[in-house]
Amino acid sequence: MKTTKQIWNVFLMLLLVITVINCAEPLEGNGSKNQSDDAQGEIIASKIDLTGKKIGYCTPSLNAPYYQALFQSVKANTEKNGMIFLSADGQDDINKQVAAVEDLITKGVDALLLNPKDPEALVGVTKLAKKAGIPVFILDSSINPDAEFVTTIQSNNHANGALAGEWLAKKFGRQKMNIALLSGNAGNPVGRTRKQGLLEGITEEQLRSIGKIDLNVKTQMYTDWSYAGGLKAMEDVLVAHPDINVVITESDVCVLGAIKAIAQAGKTDDILIVAAADGQKEAIKYIMETDFYGCTAMNSPVQIGKNAVEYAIQYMNGKRDFPKTSFTPPVLITKQNASKYYNPKAIF
Repeated sequence: MKTTKQIWNVFLMLLLVITVINCAEPLEGNGSKNQSDDAQGEIIASKIDLTGKKIGYCTPSLNAPYYQALFQSVKANTEKNGMIFLSADGQDDINKQVAAVEDLITKGVDALLLNPKDPEALVGVTKLAKKAGIPVFILDSSINPDAEFVTTIQSNNHANGALAGEWLAKKFGRQKMNIALLSGNAGNPVGRTRKQGLLEGITEEQLRSIGKIDLNVKTQMYTDWSYAGGLKAMEDVLVAHPDINVVITESDVCVLGAIKAIAQAGKTDDILIVAAADGQKEAIKYIMETDFYGCTAMNSPVQIGKNAVEYAIQYMNGKRDFPKTSFTPPVLITKQNASKYYNPKAIF
């Protein structure tokens, strides 16, 4: 007869197969493999006629569900309000993204929505947009403050990270944590902010609850924000640091591939995963159905896309007093509330 652990491992591997399929499906037709129930677009108040206004959106890539969902949200909200949607894909290449933005500027868009692959390399094109009288809105990521832009629309990465770190410290109490940190890539400002939030959340809660800081991060590995990168990173971690019992990460996507390595090593009962973002549906499913994925935090591409289009419309209506950063509310997702945020039909 199969043991309980053998049955569990079969179940886990089935979940991993589903995760791989969901993460790998490409865009079809209108820019998504399916329509998310909550990304159909909303009517936004406007005193001016928006008919014929052009919104240009440039994504760094469309190779991940998050980017696909953000693309669909911007497109849906643009077209719902009677405007023309023009898009460009940077194809995960800085030079191609710069050229793509320049093309949108040449087409005379009324507002440029930009998710920059690199915080430095896209500064120049924002200045070109400014000269052309085109307002620029930064989505999801960050850009050098020297750039010309109206506001940055993103999740509250530091607050989300802090919530996740606090949850982890409460979970472990005085128990020793041997932590592996899985990051996106070196120097990424969003990843850095999430990491800072995680570490601050852990240490602040430890000071409150046990009166001291006991932070033992044994290694940091980079995943290039990818499933394959997470798998390779975790394989290396398990060889170099077999005593790891906690994995903290800047994004669900960094660790979804790592789960395969953890399962193959038979350590799903020994390692707890905590993510500072993004609320990806595969991660939420793990949180609901397993005990090894403790929590993640909400970085909603649907909300960010909607807010970006709304701010662009407000700008067209004459508003100018935008904060330099506009956050969506921080939300921690745990087993207690995961079902509230799980949408199996969502792109992301």
